[in-house]
Amino acid sequence: MNEVLTQINDFMYTYVLIILLVGVGVYFTVRTRGAQVRLLKDGIKSLMEKDGGPEKGEKKVSSFQALMISTASRVGTGNIAGIATAIAAGGPGAVFWMWLMAVIGGASAFIESTLAQIYKVKENGQFRGGPSYYMERALGKRWLGILFSILLILCFAYGFNGLQSYNMSSALAYYIPDYSQTIFPLVVGLLLAVATGLVIWGGVHRIGFITSVLVPVMATAYILIGLITMALHITELPAVLELILQNAFDFNAIAGGLAGSAVVIGIKRGLFSNEAGMGSAPNASASADVSHPVKQGLVQVISVFIDTLLICSSTAMMLLVSGVEGVSGVLDGIPYVQAAISANVGEWGIHFITFSIFAFAFSSLVGNYYYAESNILFIKNNKKLLFAFRLTCVLAIFLGAQADFALVWNLADITMGFMAIVNIIVIFLLGKVALKALDHYEQQRRLGRPLTFRGEDIGIKDTVWK
Repeated sequence: MNEVLTQINDFMYTYVLIILLVGVGVYFTVRTRGAQVRLLKDGIKSLMEKDGGPEKGEKKVSSFQALMISTASRVGTGNIAGIATAIAAGGPGAVFWMWLMAVIGGASAFIESTLAQIYKVKENGQFRGGPSYYMERALGKRWLGILFSILLILCFAYGFNGLQSYNMSSALAYYIPDYSQTIFPLVVGLLLAVATGLVIWGGVHRIGFITSVLVPVMATAYILIGLITMALHITELPAVLELILQNAFDFNAIAGGLAGSAVVIGIKRGLFSNEAGMGSAPNASASADVSHPVKQGLVQVISVFIDTLLICSSTAMMLLVSGVEGVSGVLDGIPYVQAAISANVGEWGIHFITFSIFAFAFSSLVGNYYYAESNILFIKNNKKLLFAFRLTCVLAIFLGAQADFALVWNLADITMGFMAIVNIIVIFLLGKVALKALDHYEQQRRLGRPLTFRGEDIGIKDTVWK
């Protein structure tokens, strides 16, 4: 069954999804006139503002906290192991295509997060929203929203959270002989389950607080070690950049096999690291209390850039200046990173990578859970159901630390693929709504007016924006 699932994965991710995600990303880049780059300064400015949205709840999720929740989910062990695997399989040129996809994907991230803001709902003083909500409220297709929610829950709450738990647990194998045969995986699973439970039972505000503290600290520390590594090898950087560009446009290698080329591997790694257009991040974006939906759309672009242009690039540079060559299936993933960092700064670097895996993965556990909770509430807002759901999420984290459930994670990849296909088609259909909101935003900026927004401003009724 795993072989069949692998074949489905390869076909879906190598052909269908890459074409859809790249195509939609380019389309919205053109339609927004490159808003993800052109208005990046506005997004940064919005992070610093304290203004509330159309209705102020007693407890608000700030634009910054919403950004950190989505960044927490995006920034996981894939930013370490995934980049190492991409370089080992596709060569240094994969890094260039990863960068390019972050810039292109930023437009899709802007559109989906702006739509999530426009069509969000307010219950018990809190905002919720995401693809399921705009599928129901804009298209009138509740069944489609429920389908999307089920796919996201299976993917993030059970598959990806189990994977993050396993990665955290297995990182300790370097320190403990015969780790998998000891009691330590069980202990680690129990500790992770308890720690995650304490956060998720505290609600979205505790999730926002934890991620707004943990994500900046871990990202800054990781980028700092990347900068230190580059400083120690500064004379080698021009050669590394030249190597990346040469391999990115090695057309002989591309002609030899497109699926395994730097182009395809770099695009895949970039798209599925930053999740732009996948439909996950809008669940966090909708929770922010802002004065205009476009502001959070622009803020969400920053998360894509943090993930790929900063954190993934830090991993790539640490690998490429080390002199250690990755080999797909032999030396890739975490072992490749450990070997490279040890060559760069000594054995203490391995301990830092272990810390990074734990910090990145735990933030992903929390961010992924938030996405899933938003979607279980979309299906049915019931306290007993939510309590039972939280128990199953904690159990998945506990079990994930025990074993490599390849079948579960293969299924998670497929559910994410279908989830992305549904979301891409929907944001393409609804993109004109986000584009109207963008025009409204820019018109107010040109006139120097305070930013305000009502649904009626772009011809939409029955929204929280009144």
